[in-house]
Amino acid sequence: MPARCATAAVGVAFDPAAGPSLISQHADTPATSMSGPAISDRTLAEVLNRVSIAALLLMLALVVATLVNRRDARPRAPAHRAPAHRAYDYPRQLTRSDFGRPDAPWLVVVFSSESCEGCPTVVDKAMVLASEDIAVSECEFSKHRVLHERYAIAGVPTTVIADSDGVVRRGFVGSLTAADLWAALADLRASPHNLEEH
Repeated sequence: MPARCATAAVGVAFDPAAGPSLISQHADTPATSMSGPAISDRTLAEVLNRVSIAALLLMLALVVATLVNRRDARPRAPAHRAPAHRAYDYPRQLTRSDFGRPDAPWLVVVFSSESCEGCPTVVDKAMVLASEDIAVSECEFSKHRVLHERYAIAGVPTTVIADSDGVVRRGFVGSLTAADLWAALADLRASPHNLEEH
């Protein structure tokens, strides 16, 4: 006959003939062996309830881990984004009287700034082109701010080649090679109606 247990819910009973066995018991009820009759409905419900909660917590942890892994797999934007490149434009028409030698058939203007490191090189390349047919002008920002504003110069160096009517036939924003400048002018002089843009 199993012993009575007043406070333990689950315990171990030792029967000298049968050996140790698990027992389940509610307060003031006779203990029953786990290998014997079924445990009480209340105890079974508590165990199932705890197992269900543990299973739900495990599933929730798996879902969270999956979401974190997916988020980490996506490419991340840099913390400090570089500003998007802004394409600068050049004027399409010049008033020839704004620049030296308005009577020359061709005008090369380099819009520059004292703070521009690459501008002196471009100005030097343009000045080599000066001749009887080609007027070359540098329009430096601090000295000719009004012209920079009139022609909406947003980036320097900006180099333009205009015909006798002031129509800009070629324009370059940024550094350029002497070969680019010479080739553009030679092409325009050979075919004055060529309006190709660069």
